[in-house]
Parts: sequence; structure tokens; C-alpha cells
Amino acid sequence: MTIKTVAIMGIGDMGHAVGQALRESGFSVITCLNGRSEHSRNLAKLAGIPDVANLDLMVADADIVLSIMPPSAAEDFGHDIAAAVKSTGSSPMFVECNAIAPVTTRRIESVITAAGASYTDAGIIGSAPGRPGSPPRFYASGPDLGPISELDGKGIKVMPMGDEVGRASSIKMCYAGLTKGTTTLLTAVATAAESLGITDELGAELASSQSAAYEGMKRAVPRLPLDAGRWIGEMEEIAATFASAGVTDKFHQAARDIFLLLDDTPFANETRQTFDSTRTLEESVKVYVEHLGSGRNAAD
Repeated sequence: MTIKTVAIMGIGDMGHAVGQALRESGFSVITCLNGRSEHSRNLAKLAGIPDVANLDLMVADADIVLSIMPPSAAEDFGHDIAAAVKSTGSSPMFVECNAIAPVTTRRIESVITAAGASYTDAGIIGSAPGRPGSPPRFYASGPDLGPISELDGKGIKVMPMGDEVGRASSIKMCYAGLTKGTTTLLTAVATAAESLGITDELGAELASSQSAAYEGMKRAVPRLPLDAGRWIGEMEEIAATFASAGVTDKFHQAARDIFLLLDDTPFANETRQTFDSTRTLEESVKVYVEHLGSGRNAAD
């Protein structure tokens, strides 16, 4: 199979950048923007990714479909693609790239393969193409990695992990369990300190004895609301992954609660384009404290 046309759903910060990189590498890249936000439409235009009228047309045109969206939307989208595969008789390779638990990706696999299409499990680690640093790694597992391997070196790096669906999702879950678990812990500590009235004293101590953690806190905590909404579901998927491995799920249930808090703040309405980069850690946590115990993050 030679890949000519790549369909990408959805067109967010990662999806549009991957699409642009693949388009600039010579692939035809398409998407379907039915029901999508104005932000997604603007990103598709920025990346030069044309919109097709509906999922049936997208599936009929595509050789491979990359699902890159919030994990809470992944399973429903898998069912939508399966319906389009059945109605068109087309059979593109479906690549599930979202931050979901192994058990979730296996459920989606069963729906896609029952409809008549092939399935690859993938997990994305790293920043979007075009940003400083190495390209994102697409860890991939499944019985046929040929199609996704054709995308290797085209703005992304494909990392094969064998033929067992779930292995790629597992590495994404464990990696994100560390990175996002760490940043939510930093947020929890900073918010608790502000609520207790010891922000300045703790900052001075951390600057003296835990400078690396303190710099990470100052860098990460003000930015987290940008992604909080889509990372709520990811924490639930990580918790489910850990539970399936016999490890406590409580760390990432707590991380979910931090993202629920941040998503209730006005900062969650910002995008990477409108983010106020001058906002300090101290200014951020004052607002976080104002939202403690309200909305979806209220204590049980």
C-alpha cells in the first residue's frame, strides 16, 4: 500500500501541525470540519488542509486516517468512522493516536475491524512538528505497521512497538502519567501554599533547596489551564491504565481534579495564540484559589 492521501481528525494544536508537515512532505492531507470550532477552522486554514463535506467523503478519499483529538472524544469518533467505512465500502488504515488506555484502544479496534478497516494503535510523545526540538514520536503497534511507517521522517518519527494493539497506548499512558502527574503535583503544591498564605516563604525555600522544581513550577503552572479541558479525560485514561496494571489509580484521579479546577478558571479560555506569557506563578495561583471548592472541582 502506498499512502497518498492522509485524513486528520481533529485539527487542534498537534493535528494541524502534523497535517502541515505531511502536506509539505508531499502527501495530500484532508479533514472534515463538520461541527468543529472556529479555532479548528482557523488552524486548518493556517496549515493549508482542505475541508471535505462529510466523513463518508473523507473516508472514501483517504488511504490512512489519523485520529488526533481529546481522549474523551476518541471512542465516539471511532464509531463514526466505522459507520463511514460501512456506508462507503472503503477501508483506509485507521490510526488511533489519542491518549487512551489500552483497554479503550482495544474496544475501538474491535469496532473498526468489524466494519472492515485495518487498525493501528499509536501514542504521540513530544511537541508538535515545527516547534523547537526533535519531532514528535508516534509509537505504533498493531498487525500492519506498513502504512504508518510511510509517514516516518515526514515531520514525525514512527516508533514501531510490535504487533500487539495496546502497547503503544501503554507507553503513552506511562509517559504522560509522569509528565502530567508531575505538573499537576506542582500546581497542587503552589495552590495549597497560596491558600495557606505561605507562597513567598515556600518560594524562597524552593529557590534555595529545590531550584529545578521551582523553575519548573514557575514555567508550567501558569500554562496548564490552556490544556486542562482536554487533559481531564486523559487523567481518567491513565488512572484506568494503572488500575489494569495493579497500580493505584488515585494519583491520576487527583490529577484529574487539578485539571477540573484549572478548567473552571478564566485562563482556560486562552489558546496558545492568546496566552498571556507575562502572567506569573503568583498571579496564577491567586486565581486558582478563588475557584477552589466551586464548580466541577468541588470536594465530595
